[in-house]
Amino acid sequence: MIEIINIGKEFDDLEAIKGINMHIQKGSIYGLLGSNGAGKTTLLKMIAGIYRPDRGTVKISREPVFENPNIKKRVLFLPDALYFFPHATIRQMADFYKSIYPSWSEERFARLQDVFPLDLHKKIHRMSKGMQRQAAFWLAFSVMPDVLILDEPLDGLDAVMRQKVKNLLVQDVAEREMTVVISSHNLREVEDLCDHIGILHQGELLIEKELDDLKADVHKIQVAFHGGIPARILNGLEIVYQEQRGSVLLCIVRGNKEQIISYINKFEPVIFDVLPLTLEEIFIYEMGDVGYAFENIIV
Repeated sequence: MIEIINIGKEFDDLEAIKGINMHIQKGSIYGLLGSNGAGKTTLLKMIAGIYRPDRGTVKISREPVFENPNIKKRVLFLPDALYFFPHATIRQMADFYKSIYPSWSEERFARLQDVFPLDLHKKIHRMSKGMQRQAAFWLAFSVMPDVLILDEPLDGLDAVMRQKVKNLLVQDVAEREMTVVISSHNLREVEDLCDHIGILHQGELLIEKELDDLKADVHKIQVAFHGGIPARILNGLEIVYQEQRGSVLLCIVRGNKEQIISYINKFEPVIFDVLPLTLEEIFIYEMGDVGYAFENIIV
């Protein structure tokens, strides 16, 4: 669905994106993660056709996106910093969206007023941040795009409204095979939504995997032995991070879970647990691998 082929982007002397290749499948929810300044927003704007890559190509349905009206009318980008016409109401913005997106559904717009209980005729700039975010999602879901690109999308929404929006996203992916690309610093929410993950750092793509595969490859273990920790036990493990708390060794380990369990059991531990890792923890340890320093973060 979305092909990103060796793209690069520079701003003056800053190389924001460095030769990235990505493939985002139709009907998937792709989570784009990264450190501050990693290039996430720049990449999203190139996928949306707002920025032209300095090199390489971004394609949707095998067609270049930049300056391609036939593709861009199927794509909607919801930025972190929302923009509405000055003094416009939701109804006026809806009429504008209706004029530029052939897929606009007036029927769905009317139905979604039950989800987003906002005054159609109130000027959006007089609304709170959270209400403006609701208005943006109301318009976005009414467009019914094939590709929805979201940059920090849930910021400002309360817990109930966040769940409503996530339900609508999942519904559109399931029923219409809408493709979603979402960038967020709230990794717990990304974990709830996404089936694929890409991690950016300093303009480079470090990892691109299905979320289940990413979780299956990294494990948190705690282990203790009679007479102390055997010196040679770590030699047979791919250790990402380790920390000793008294007689207990805590480790983040890469590899096959069954093989790790079999290996450690050979040393006859008195305590041995394999604990689940959250996406947030995986992100932290992957960033540690590339020098994004952390200390004492195992919980």
